[in-house]
Amino acid sequence: MSVKTNRFKIARSFGSASTSYDISARLQRYCGKHLMPWLPNRNDLTALDLGAGTGFFTELLASRYQYVIGLDISKKMLNFSKENRNQSIHWLEADAYKIPLQDNSIDLVYSNLMIQWCDPLDLVLNEVMRVLKPGGLFVFSTLIDGTLFELKSAWAQVDNDQHVIDFKKESDIRPLFDGTDRKLLNAKQQDIVLEYENVLHLAHELKSLGANHVPKKQAKGLAGKDKWQKMTKSYQDFIEPSGIYPATYKAFSGLVVKLNN
Repeated sequence: MSVKTNRFKIARSFGSASTSYDISARLQRYCGKHLMPWLPNRNDLTALDLGAGTGFFTELLASRYQYVIGLDISKKMLNFSKENRNQSIHWLEADAYKIPLQDNSIDLVYSNLMIQWCDPLDLVLNEVMRVLKPGGLFVFSTLIDGTLFELKSAWAQVDNDQHVIDFKKESDIRPLFDGTDRKLLNAKQQDIVLEYENVLHLAHELKSLGANHVPKKQAKGLAGKDKWQKMTKSYQDFIEPSGIYPATYKAFSGLVVKLNN
């Protein structure tokens, strides 16, 4: 099964985005919206939003399905969701490595831009398969290698330290979605180009996405002012004629079914 790569540009949305709870909503909402066609049409289902965040898509799931659970590891996110989302949603503060739900209890697990932070990923996928009923679906999106290549390239002109998180290659994670208890039914890869006012605007959005935590970084703390200026100058190689700074995100999405053993 080949994966067709589509390239989409999402126009900048300055101002309102910076005052909202989740600055990175542009990317999350774009990817989440593209998972919708894979969702089952039956409404008598139990659904789990794994890494629910601010609950935007959890609420959409609640408008379609009978019983919806929003799980997140962040108490802050869950408090926001409880106050702002549909009262029928059940919220769980928990880790994706240890989902506090019974075996074979969920019809649909939905996860939008969360599993890229899970390492090792296979353990989380095993947990997803454990809670899914046989025939149940796992619908996900994640970020893969090639994400933020402009920023990586700009920093590479400055020093050899790692300033940008490494995402896994599609060829490394794809086999994890097929196994004795699971099958990858459908997959797609998209290059999503977001537009930024400047590099600082990008840095703020990466922070809200959680993409500023680099495990292998040698120098702790922020890069020095001179290094930041050099990197910003290098990033200008990618500037669009309109003066806008682009950043590319490689999203890999899939639809997995739990097989009847």
